Amino acid sequence: MQATVDKVKNTIVGTLKGTGEIVNAVAETASGTLVTVLKSTGSVGKALTEAVTDVAGGVIRGTSQVGEDLGKATKGAVIGVLKGTKEVGGEALDAVGSTVRNLVKTTADVGGDVGTAARQAMEGTIEGAASVGVKGVDAVGAAAAGAIQGIGGVGAAATQTVSEVARGLIQGASNVGGDLGSVANGTLVGVLRGARDLGGQTTEAVATTAGSLVKATADVGGDVATAAKGAVEGAIQGAKEIGVDTAEAASAAATGALRAAGDISTTAVEQVQKAATGVISGVKVVAKAPFA
Repeated sequence: MQATVDKVKNTIVGTLKGTGEIVNAVAETASGTLVTVLKSTGSVGKALTEAVTDVAGGVIRGTSQVGEDLGKATKGAVIGVLKGTKEVGGEALDAVGSTVRNLVKTTADVGGDVGTAARQAMEGTIEGAASVGVKGVDAVGAAAAGAIQGIGGVGAAATQTVSEVARGLIQGASNVGGDLGSVANGTLVGVLRGARDLGGQTTEAVATTAGSLVKATADVGGDVATAAKGAVEGAIQGAKEIGVDTAEAASAAATGALRAAGDISTTAVEQVQKAATGVISGVKVVAKAPFA
């Protein structure tokens, strides 16, 4: 409801003026508002999705209005939503996905940096999940998928933005010790969920995103084989969800991962080829050369 958006926005504006601690201030506002709303509307299904959407929108718009750090506000919002959802017995993974999706979307709407939003959202997801006892791997995947869905669309410009968000997600997870394979998995699930079919633009988006994940993983010193396999597994899962050819989606992800590995080193190519081709999740995955 617009009333919730306005309430959160106004609270954020009043709270952040003159304070240097954005993350905690936003987390408390998000948590408190969410608990109040969900106690009156119920904490499952549509009520939960609408509530976290409103809270996310209010946080970003309020933070933007006072010129404070949108990334830190994003992190605080995710932590607060997880805390509030746990308090009222809501489904944490649904809350994470919807929250991150709308934080990224609203950040884009106000002209903010979506890559930074993704990075901070992932940090908030991992820290918040640990504090409320939610399985980190599952939360990471839900956040990654939500972040990608927050961008919307699959064209050439969107593909570039997806790559920026993918890098942000990997960096955020790396900063706080998150599982990079789960990030890659969730990211590709998000790409496929945002597509209606598996046409040329979608397969290229899958390949480009998988490549971005592998490059970003190498940049932070992570295991490129784990990231590549996670990307392929996510492509398969996402393809199943939207009812398209799983082998084609998996091939696109493997091909993109191998292209990226070719820009890193011969060793990276060998590692990625071993991890991201063959039979994965019951699907025979064949990459399309050249990729070195």
